[in-house]
Amino acid sequence: MRSYLLLLAIGLLWGSQFIFMHQAVAELPPILVAAGRALCGSLTLGLLCLFMRLKSEHTPWRTYMLIALLDATIPFIMVAWGQQYVDSAIAAVVMGCIPFVTILMAPLFISGEKITKSGLLSVVIGFVGVLVLFWPELAGGMNAGLLGAMAILFGASCFAIGLLMIKRFAKDHPVVVARNILISSAIQLLIAAPFLIDFDRLTLPGQRAIGAVVMLGIFCTGLVYFLYMALIQKAGPTFASFSNYLVPLFGVVLGALFLGEQIHSTTGVALALILGSVAMNQWAQQRRSRQENLCQAS
Repeated sequence: MRSYLLLLAIGLLWGSQFIFMHQAVAELPPILVAAGRALCGSLTLGLLCLFMRLKSEHTPWRTYMLIALLDATIPFIMVAWGQQYVDSAIAAVVMGCIPFVTILMAPLFISGEKITKSGLLSVVIGFVGVLVLFWPELAGGMNAGLLGAMAILFGASCFAIGLLMIKRFAKDHPVVVARNILISSAIQLLIAAPFLIDFDRLTLPGQRAIGAVVMLGIFCTGLVYFLYMALIQKAGPTFASFSNYLVPLFGVVLGALFLGEQIHSTTGVALALILGSVAMNQWAQQRRSRQENLCQAS
């Protein structure tokens, strides 16, 4: 029962990030939203590492800087920038495409990984889902909404590649890895911020926007990663991966409930196609794992 509660909490926290992002970018430049998120998240995980007495021992900081660029810095900026022009529901569904990029890029980063027929089929179905989601913007030609959705898709793709780099190169405790990535990302974003901000148009944000950034960093970035690691240790990575279903689902529902967003038919169809393709891929992975275990046992 505790595992299911953890899974729901993870889905809720990651799914709610799009609401807080929507509130934050209404008053703050995307680069400041991204920097504040990384800074608050790194402080949260830093305190958790102190409490758990965890230290960085194996992976050099230059490696974390490279991973952070793909796993946090670019995605944080792209999602924040994109959500200026699209609903939180669309952003949530687009971020559900992360498993597809992982399937396509895994052979380049992890030895022995191959793209199976079922994996390729799930990517095709997921791509159809993305086309359905983007169709209203595609039909209207190039516009801000389409550019925003494409920016979020690019951020999701970078995040997926960053996850593969973590799997290959990062050797520290998972919570330490997350802390060091967020520290590296915060440094990168704070260095870049003065060059990307139009100070003439910058105004003092309200408490709502500041609170949204703090919530993004502490709960939707720092705490949720800690809970995700706890779930993996308790129930295993396969069970934890079911969060791939909950994040876009919670994102769509919460956007409708708290932001009054209308769930268009194309969004619902795209969500069903993407979740279905994720389910197909997970089923194929579980089947392949069982076959490998049987072969080893015999």
